[in-house]
Amino acid sequence: MRVTKLPAFKVFVVLAIAVSMSACSMFGHKKDTNDTLPVDKLYAKAHDSMEHADYSAAAKAYQRLIARFPSGDYNEQAQLDLAYSQYKDNQSDDAYSTVNRFIKTYPTHKHVDYAYYLRGLINFDRTGGAMERLLQPGDPQTRRDQGFNLKSFDDFSELSRRFPDSAYTADARQRMIYLRNLLAQFEINVAEYYLRNKAYVASANRAQYVIEHYQQAPQTGDALAILSRSYLGMEQKALADQTRQVLALNYPDHPYLNDPKWPHSPSLLRKAIPFSGHH
Repeated sequence: MRVTKLPAFKVFVVLAIAVSMSACSMFGHKKDTNDTLPVDKLYAKAHDSMEHADYSAAAKAYQRLIARFPSGDYNEQAQLDLAYSQYKDNQSDDAYSTVNRFIKTYPTHKHVDYAYYLRGLINFDRTGGAMERLLQPGDPQTRRDQGFNLKSFDDFSELSRRFPDSAYTADARQRMIYLRNLLAQFEINVAEYYLRNKAYVASANRAQYVIEHYQQAPQTGDALAILSRSYLGMEQKALADQTRQVLALNYPDHPYLNDPKWPHSPSLLRKAIPFSGHH
């Protein structure tokens, strides 16, 4: 039998068509099913991505589900899961917007307590980068702006107040204690800075703020000591002695009672360390 040989150009065209058809078939098979799956299977797909820590894919699937099916139980749960996926994918602003929208839209939802808890977590984890952690001594959170910590504290506080029996409340209260101590230490750091620079009114105000707002925090003793020293700096000896007596009564082992120059200024070497928080 005679075999007909195709010219090289025709062979190339045939191969190109075959490859093109194969590619179309392949891409058709891999077409994004977020636009075609029914709601239950689309939710299952998104949930599976979330369970396998593919939070970016999960967020995309949840967003498509919410757009395609704007009502119903799947939509409501998808909004919560979307907020969590965005949170885990380090999309803090998007996650915060999503969970806020859920709380406003479904204030009586059976899982709204979790939404308040998640909102607190989102702000709780909005911390600085790795470089800041490496360069700053101690806990770097006590030397940066405390706006997110304040928001997180308020979120957990609202959860505790609205849902005292929630499964998330015990953890929220522990985080509130941690945040309270961070906020108190931040005020102490600022008060020490003012004290070192002989801005006694400012240091007294910061110390007084800790005493009034963070009474259970361990930094209250430091606040009393700074307040006493600030009064001395302002030549208010009677107030300084009175404050010192309160310190001795409540914190008999505080170093200021035996060292009137506490807190000491940092060494010149420590001041020279970039981002040390001592200026």
